[in-house]
Amino acid sequence: MANSASVQSAPVSLFKNKFYQTILISNIFLQIGIWVRNFAILMFVTDQTNSDPLAISLISVVEFAPIFVFSFIGGAFADRWRPKRTMIWCDFLSAVSVFAVLLTLLYGSWESVYLATFVSAILSQFSQPSVMKLFKQHVHPDKVQQGMALFQSLIAIFMVMGPSLGIFAYHQFGIHLSIGVMGVAFLLSALVLFRLPADEEEHNASKEKKGSSILQELRDGFRYVWQSPILKVLGVAFAIAGFAIGTIQTLGLFLVTERLGQDKEFLQYLLMVNGVAMLIGGGVIMTLSRKIRPQILLAFGTAVSAICIIGMGWSNSISLTLFLQFLNGLTFPCIQIGINTLILQSTEQSYVGRVNGVLSPMFMGMMVIMMSLAGVMKKLFPLVGIYSMAGIVMLVGAIILIPIFKYKPAATVDSSHGAAAPQIH
Repeated sequence: MANSASVQSAPVSLFKNKFYQTILISNIFLQIGIWVRNFAILMFVTDQTNSDPLAISLISVVEFAPIFVFSFIGGAFADRWRPKRTMIWCDFLSAVSVFAVLLTLLYGSWESVYLATFVSAILSQFSQPSVMKLFKQHVHPDKVQQGMALFQSLIAIFMVMGPSLGIFAYHQFGIHLSIGVMGVAFLLSALVLFRLPADEEEHNASKEKKGSSILQELRDGFRYVWQSPILKVLGVAFAIAGFAIGTIQTLGLFLVTERLGQDKEFLQYLLMVNGVAMLIGGGVIMTLSRKIRPQILLAFGTAVSAICIIGMGWSNSISLTLFLQFLNGLTFPCIQIGINTLILQSTEQSYVGRVNGVLSPMFMGMMVIMMSLAGVMKKLFPLVGIYSMAGIVMLVGAIILIPIFKYKPAATVDSSHGAAAPQIH
């Protein structure tokens, strides 16, 4: 039978695609929960510890460390499990864990707020590869890059509203109600996902489940990435980018207070500027998505990001820092859209989960390591030096992508499966 009724023989509007409608609505609720979590907990921990660098950096560690540890396993199981059911259960369990943390916070110590982020991050490693797998099934190949651009625009909107939403929730309602909002948002996301088309029975996947162990499937995932010239280079670039971004991930608060001389709340304005720029950049890329190859987008975005990181580290001017943040946000969609499009265009449907499971840890592993060291580095080295090093490393990541400029993964995938069958045979 055809792989999916949703993958048309000719591309149609994404907004008429029931799968895409549902994923967008679900992501609205997820973004509300995530941003309230990120900033309410950041403000809460900052107040509780008197802006201790190690305590603040630990927030990012508990968010990203599970991604490194569970991404391998989550990707493999995402290829085994039914994606719709997996996504619903992950969002539901995230909501349950948040309400459990709320009870613990009411009757226990304040440190339990870290657990909300930790559990949510673990479950996302089973849910996110399922989204990518369904994207491969239900979105026409010609619409993949445009679809990713629309997703990036949604994220950009919350980059604008999210920080203010989280800080407002914390200052107006306190940490308890903020965590309650987070749990309700995850629960609503789970309910919306019931609108997704029913999971398909996949013959090839069923045979693979019966004939191989989870360890064998993990090995197959590594072998698949290693044998692909595009995915192999992407993995190296991921690791380098993770090193650079992880180095500065938790230091934005100090950039605001030390280099710009502003209160910690000013951080929300930096992120809002970044979000507005991302929204503009996502819209521009959406109109140009058929004209620019994803690897070119990725390299360009990475190079500009490197320059902006160095500039923000050296700047003590609010206007210059805001400009660099805007420029960084304007080109950041190039990175996200380029990465996701390359993965989908270069990967067979039955391997989408495992490819995500292999590549994500390349990025997240280095990111978590550097975030863990960021607090220590901040005490030993000047902020300017840390940002300069991160920018230079990021630039190396852009240079490494040059060898894959000659490949045209979209054409390869299209010729492999045709318009109606998104598998590579």
